[in-house]
Amino acid sequence: MAEVIVGIDLGTTNSEVAALVEGKIQVLATEGEQILPSVVGISPEGTLLVGTPARNQYVVYPERTVKSIKRLMGTDQRVGMGEPTYSPPEISALILRALKTRAEAVLREPVRRAVITVPAYFSDAQRQATRDAGEIAGLEVVRILNEPTAAALAYGADRHGERTVLVYDLGGGTFDVSLVQVHGEITEVLASHGNNHLGGDDFDQLLVDFVHSRFMAAGGPDVRGNRRAMSRLLRAAEEAKKRLSFEPYARLREEHLAERDGVPVHLDLEVSRAEYEQLIRHLIEGTLDSVHQALADAGKRPDQVDEILLVGGATRTPLVSQLLEEKTGLVPRQELHPDLCVAFGAGVLAARLAGHEIERVLVDISPYSFGPSFFGFLNGVPSEHCYRPIIVRNTPLPVSRTETYVTMVDDQEAWQVSIYQGDDPHALNNILVGRFLAEGFSRVPAGNEILCRMDLDLDGILRVTVTEKRTGLAKHVTIEGATTALSEAEVISAQRRMQELFGDDEEDEFAGEDEFAAVEGDETNLIVESEITEEEENRDRRVQISEARALLERGRRLLDKMNTEDREEAIALHEQIENALNAAEWQKLREATTELADLLFYVEEG
Repeated sequence: MAEVIVGIDLGTTNSEVAALVEGKIQVLATEGEQILPSVVGISPEGTLLVGTPARNQYVVYPERTVKSIKRLMGTDQRVGMGEPTYSPPEISALILRALKTRAEAVLREPVRRAVITVPAYFSDAQRQATRDAGEIAGLEVVRILNEPTAAALAYGADRHGERTVLVYDLGGGTFDVSLVQVHGEITEVLASHGNNHLGGDDFDQLLVDFVHSRFMAAGGPDVRGNRRAMSRLLRAAEEAKKRLSFEPYARLREEHLAERDGVPVHLDLEVSRAEYEQLIRHLIEGTLDSVHQALADAGKRPDQVDEILLVGGATRTPLVSQLLEEKTGLVPRQELHPDLCVAFGAGVLAARLAGHEIERVLVDISPYSFGPSFFGFLNGVPSEHCYRPIIVRNTPLPVSRTETYVTMVDDQEAWQVSIYQGDDPHALNNILVGRFLAEGFSRVPAGNEILCRMDLDLDGILRVTVTEKRTGLAKHVTIEGATTALSEAEVISAQRRMQELFGDDEEDEFAGEDEFAAVEGDETNLIVESEITEEEENRDRRVQISEARALLERGRRLLDKMNTEDREEAIALHEQIENALNAAEWQKLREATTELADLLFYVEEG
């Protein structure tokens, strides 16, 4: 029996280990955790901490904890965890040892050999430091594998003939882009460019600075000299960044973050994806310069690239795919878990080196894009049939995504939500899979924000939730069989719609008939739900409570701007909201928050 060889992604922020298990490459997990944070620490009691415990300690004892050690590999700089100091290979060895132990526990046999990945631009000194770390951890490093090559192996690019692949790798602490020529078993890196001091950590810091400035603007003290407060703020920013990859808004809350004159001061504010993307746009645009440089170094034009592969957790930021597509005309592939695909690729090579024949890594993905139609501009002309997917095809399943829309007229109380399957910017060129009416919105001026959330599971069941942001009022719909293949009748129907669109002005009447026919077809089953499950109801309650508390805080800040009459009304509504929260009277809470939101809107406008 061949000795096991594992594949290891030794990352700046997170690390993983993969191996062949029952004929398939798997990223190994203990207690359900595949990702090991690349953080090492020593507790005040002298206990060694690696991974999640160390990351948790960083909030309280940052001086006893080390993170992002990969940035120091190949240097003679030493880092401290309390009094002792350590070299970068020693810290990395502790991470590798934890991964080795994990692999032995899962595989139930000793692990002595490994393939370890590094950025393509790593110098000889950095590669040797990685080998040293492996040796310290008790591992024979049988191959140092470039991360873009690992990504190409994971995506199976070597199984599709000769391909030119652009690997865009934006991780926690490093960025690199590589142009890779793949032909069968040969994978050649043609050119690489990047920045080993750019990544998700820098996004986090920009968000921390932004949140801290708003915290101070709202009356909070300057906590930049308080390491523990800043560690808590960093953790909150990291979580908000992750949510903003899938949600249009994220709320940051930290109780008793600081004190002013002996009184606790709390952090409670909301950040939008638009605000976050504005903060980081210049960094992402800077990565595109590296893309152009790598293409130039390889003597390739963008139209000579066959595919773009996304690697690294920071590529979840929607702005990354958006800008890459705008610059290259290619839709980046992201069907593999961005945090795990390098480990997958390392596992593929490790298994091959051990004598096993491994096909590409398979994952469940959404074969289609889904989204609602909305009012906007098509080719510069106003149209109610605009379309942009919320869930993009080839996204791994299960998936959850949310986008924001706004009402178009004053006092708009409802939205006829039409859900389509497809990628054409004209909704009627796609397939209608469901329609329902979301109603009961607040009677407020145009621009009322409505959130549309889509959840697609492994069984192809698409769940759509439309929520009025200001009140939490939600309407749900479930569409079964959303990812099943289209019937012949649906294909013909779609073709007829497209033909009609190029004909005379019969669009509205024709589209209406065909859209309802699609709902009534055999391949999809639309269920508008009047009953909400307990889990959904609890989620809605949490949203309602969160929005109510945010509204109270907003009202307190505006009291000084109000005239006497408005102030008295606001105070009365505050009391009603507090009473409703304490008594869990949800209908009364909704009514009071709606009234207060209306009042505050006019105060702010005035």
